Amino acid sequence: MNIVMTGGTSGIGKFALASLAREGARIVLGARRSGPQNVETIDLDLARLSSVRAFASVVHDRLGGNGIDALILNAGIQSRSIDERTADGFETTFAVNHLAHYLLLRLLQPDLAQGATVVLTTSGTHDPEEKTLVPPPRHARAPLLAHPEVDPEKDKSPTAAAGRAYSSSKLCNLLTARAFAARPEILARGIGVIAFDPGPTPGTGLLRNGGPVLAAVWRSFGFLLRPAFSGSNRPETAGRVLSDLARGAIERPEGRLYATLRSGRLSWPEPSLLARRDEVAEALWIDSAELVGLTDPAIE
Repeated sequence: MNIVMTGGTSGIGKFALASLAREGARIVLGARRSGPQNVETIDLDLARLSSVRAFASVVHDRLGGNGIDALILNAGIQSRSIDERTADGFETTFAVNHLAHYLLLRLLQPDLAQGATVVLTTSGTHDPEEKTLVPPPRHARAPLLAHPEVDPEKDKSPTAAAGRAYSSSKLCNLLTARAFAARPEILARGIGVIAFDPGPTPGTGLLRNGGPVLAAVWRSFGFLLRPAFSGSNRPETAGRVLSDLARGAIERPEGRLYATLRSGRLSWPEPSLLARRDEVAEALWIDSAELVGLTDPAIE
């Protein structure tokens, strides 16, 4: 089994990677630092689209014509400000969490095997009904998320703006999964697509860009924080479920794409109302293509 993965050096991805490696899979990991010895690590900086393109090219060459059986797009960050910009000039949280993975998905699409599985890690913060501590998205308009300084609805509070940038990027992950799954060529090839919400998982490095104190508390004292978050999970539990979804050990219900993990229990609910709007998903797909320098026709 050939697996390509991002976000496998820390958090839930680290545990998913270990689980997949135990199953004997060949894993190609995109990361800025080396992974385990039994994993092929290729340099990947998701804050640079040129790095994403170079990574996809190397993956294609390394596979030598063998298809990707599972593509896991798991890496993610949450910044403490929307003032940070990537090398390409985009707001960092949106660029890393969404644009880089959108481009990687598009570039690796030809390498996906017949019947492959694609998993994108999303978050319940995308849904206002979840009532999380993070402000929910107002929209999924890629040009405004990439350049929030021109968004007329920009939050005045830096904390609120940073939180909404994160939840919006996670909404974009879910919408990308929906748009990708609906494309005729993906349907014809029997490729399964899953948007996985691991729930609150204190003990990970998600908040590493959120400031040293917050990052240290979230990473090192997760066992103390879990009771405070309804439905929270241990990182190793969420990682194991991510691994099982990617390798097909968990059956996906017909017509369902969004999977949520709460208190160790996996379910397949409907996503938010905004995430279910086909025209929003398609607009995001096309706008994202323009931002990363690709073209793609709308679904007829």
